[in-house]
Amino acid sequence: MNVQANRLRIAATAMILAGTGALSTPVLATTATTTYNVTSTVQATCLISGNSLGFGTYSGSAVSATTTLSVQCSNGTTYNVGLNAGTATGATVTSRAMTGPGGATLGYVMYQDSGHTANWGQTAGTDTEAGTGNGSAQTITVYGVVSASQFVTTGSYSDTITATVTY
Repeated sequence: MNVQANRLRIAATAMILAGTGALSTPVLATTATTTYNVTSTVQATCLISGNSLGFGTYSGSAVSATTTLSVQCSNGTTYNVGLNAGTATGATVTSRAMTGPGGATLGYVMYQDSGHTANWGQTAGTDTEAGTGNGSAQTITVYGVVSASQFVTTGSYSDTITATVTY
């Protein structure tokens, strides 16, 4: 009876294991695939920032100073950087002015070149700085001059210039 009982136990165990899949043959997995497109449209874009232009102390002699603008445009994007006339009453892009005590003004000019021959204004293609973006920040130098022999009221003078990148 022990042999027959063992056979029954073995058969019962085999049936239990078969029910759990422990003795079953592996099932082969099948797969299906697909492809899909990923798209985007890149628009031209530019960023611009600038640093202050400080002429220091003026004592009647001509003073030159420089500052920099940073322009970052999408790779291949053409751009023009223009500088407005500033905030002084009557100022133009060829004759800017800082305003001081009692509304007194101290004249200055901004140029695109170190030789002070190319005025920097705001008409694209005429008096602006042109460039082509490369995806990285590009530094542009602004050259400023306060002309000699301006005998104005003593004190602090300032102006605010708006730099615009057109692309």
